[in-house]
Amino acid sequence: MAGMAPRKGMITGINVTPLVDIMLVLLIIFMLTAHVIARQAIEIELPQASQGTAPVPTTLNIALKRDGSLQLNGQPVAVDALGTAIQAAVVANPKVQALIAADKDVPYGRIVGVLDLVQRLKVTSFALQIDPTGLIPPGMPAAPATAGGGN
Repeated sequence: MAGMAPRKGMITGINVTPLVDIMLVLLIIFMLTAHVIARQAIEIELPQASQGTAPVPTTLNIALKRDGSLQLNGQPVAVDALGTAIQAAVVANPKVQALIAADKDVPYGRIVGVLDLVQRLKVTSFALQIDPTGLIPPGMPAAPATAGGGN
């Protein structure tokens, strides 16, 4: 062929762009499906034994309801009893975690109060539970557009 020049030497460069593209697509697929997989629970009936102890909970689920009541691991609890229960959980397991869920109508000050209580009682790992399907609420400004290169 007239237009082709013969290659001289070995090919020393590898184009990794297609590999990066594939890895990013796989990462996005994993992120989307991990949420669905995490919500599925396997329902099994465990065998009973006469000996044994209950496992120490590693996560404290604290819920602040719209009516002002508190729940700890699904059970109603008073504010004073919440502090005592958190302190007992920290003594039993210093790496205990707290997951705090609050109704969207709960005043911000109450949420901060629970966060402060959790931090004062030496729970070093805590999170606020959110609804990941919620979009930007009405009345909230959208994220500002980034300045592009322009023409």
